[in-house]
Amino acid sequence: MNGNKRAYIGIDIGGTNLRLALVDERGAIIHKTKSRTDIYDGRPSFLSRLGKGIESLLLAARDNNIEPAALGAGVPGLISNDGHVYVSVNLRPLDGVNLRDELQAMSGLPAVVANDVNAFAFGESVYGAGRDYRSFLMVTLGTGVGGGLILGGKVWTGIDGVAGEFGHMTVESEGRPCPCGNRGCLEQYASASALVSAAREMICQQKDVFGAQCDIDAISTKILAAAALDGNQAALGLFADAGRYLGIAAASVANLLNLEAIILGGGVSSSFNLLCESMRREVLARAFPIPGKRLVIRQASLGDDGGILGSAALARSFLQEGKP
Repeated sequence: MNGNKRAYIGIDIGGTNLRLALVDERGAIIHKTKSRTDIYDGRPSFLSRLGKGIESLLLAARDNNIEPAALGAGVPGLISNDGHVYVSVNLRPLDGVNLRDELQAMSGLPAVVANDVNAFAFGESVYGAGRDYRSFLMVTLGTGVGGGLILGGKVWTGIDGVAGEFGHMTVESEGRPCPCGNRGCLEQYASASALVSAAREMICQQKDVFGAQCDIDAISTKILAAAALDGNQAALGLFADAGRYLGIAAASVANLLNLEAIILGGGVSSSFNLLCESMRREVLARAFPIPGKRLVIRQASLGDDGGILGSAALARSFLQEGKP
């Protein structure tokens, strides 16, 4: 160690943005970078850009007399326990790559790779809204609906590393088709994409349903949330429906696992207060009383830094215990 402080590299690989950070033992971010992911420039180009980002953090560590001890990365998709990317819908050029091996070769550091929501969940467990709980489900609401399980203070990935796909729980047996091949998946009813799609259908029927300024091409969850907060009944109804579907799925999880909490993160979670009441009501109506009343529904607290903090925390856990 040579008296140097120890830190960890956290990487959040998103469909749009690539975030990297140097994080100390207490979870403080020492240095961070953000760039476009630009994955469709091809795998070699992306890996080269990722390597340069890691190199910049290693230089920042050296300039601050900090010893990088390990590296963690969160990636959307189905990720094996040894860092193999089975499939990543938003990062197709990474399909089939063992990203852990690539990162270790780039950095010379021990590395761990996880599903991005699992990394986010672990970050909330160590540094955020999940610190008071030993068991909870992290749910991210964005383009899709993601899930990450914390059981006994550890990330639970299942035997193949792909557990926690909350967004693909069936909430309507003959419902909307999902790209996964199923019908009626939760993310077809509670994601940002689902909310915007439903809103466009309503605008087609009544142009000013969300107000005169809500154009069908410009509609977004941010605009819908603003309309709801202004008391627009149609917008309020959309968020209430999304919360209801979240509650249907959450009640099944409560009965199955008797968790302490569900923590909501991601872009749509900024509308937490518009979703929470109907979600809570559905859980209480459907779950057994003991796990239903026990279950706390909270908003995530780490924001955009959740992925990099969680990845860094996974790296620290991996180094200390041999597993996240």
